[in-house]
Amino acid sequence: MLVSGASSQSGAAVGAHAFAAIGPAGVVGVRQLVAAVVLLPTVRPPLLRFTRAQWWPVLLLGLVFTAMNLSLYTAIDRIGLGLAVTLEFLGPLAVALAGSRRLLDLGCALGAAVGVYVLVLPGPATDVLGVGLALAAAACWAAYILLNRLVGSRLPGLQATAAASGVAALLNAPVVVLLLVQGRFSTGPLLAAITAGLLSSVVPYALDLTALRFVPSRFFGMFMSVHPVLAATAGAIILQQALAAHEALGIGIVVLANLVAVSTMRPARRTAADAQVSAAPM
Repeated sequence: MLVSGASSQSGAAVGAHAFAAIGPAGVVGVRQLVAAVVLLPTVRPPLLRFTRAQWWPVLLLGLVFTAMNLSLYTAIDRIGLGLAVTLEFLGPLAVALAGSRRLLDLGCALGAAVGVYVLVLPGPATDVLGVGLALAAAACWAAYILLNRLVGSRLPGLQATAAASGVAALLNAPVVVLLLVQGRFSTGPLLAAITAGLLSSVVPYALDLTALRFVPSRFFGMFMSVHPVLAATAGAIILQQALAAHEALGIGIVVLANLVAVSTMRPARRTAADAQVSAAPM
């Protein structure tokens, strides 16, 4: 799980090195193409036999993949890796707390809100668009979780994820083609984008699904809280994005709120879809 998280955030940091040449949209396009090239031949989903009830959530999932990664990578370009990933992490936290009537969960939600305020410290210099894009990525991650619960009950194994990766690759194909025509795919940016695809999509998903065979999904959810910390570390080491004191404190508060919320949840019956839902999005 630790290797998976480190791989995911390191991949995002490496991909950021290609932003100047091909932009966040170009990195996302290559990342989704890499995921599709690996998953579709490996999983071999029977696309021609999918029913309408199976196709529509798969199409939505592919759209969510694209919107989530594009908004996150653009946010990373504007506000930095640590801040963007921490704000994105509010998505799964919101899903975990949704519908709860416990005062403790209300306290966790308020704690997360305080953490975000401390993290951002809104003011005239705040990049409102960057923060908004990171929150959009959070909403997409929440949608990813809900959609995966649905497709997990309609398609076995990784068929939905593989098919959705193909949809996302098609949605991003025009961007990749345009960049190719413009000759913007030099060796360095292309390798950085491919590395982002491998480290942030292929490696984490394989490791997460393997880990979920050995640990409860509840513990896995708790461990996901380390991702903002790993993102801040990757940003500092790979991108030289040092955190201010208030940003480090804000990340700590958000992580603590999530840990308390997840660790005090009542145990739920584990379903076949839970493993897919728990794994990090592509």
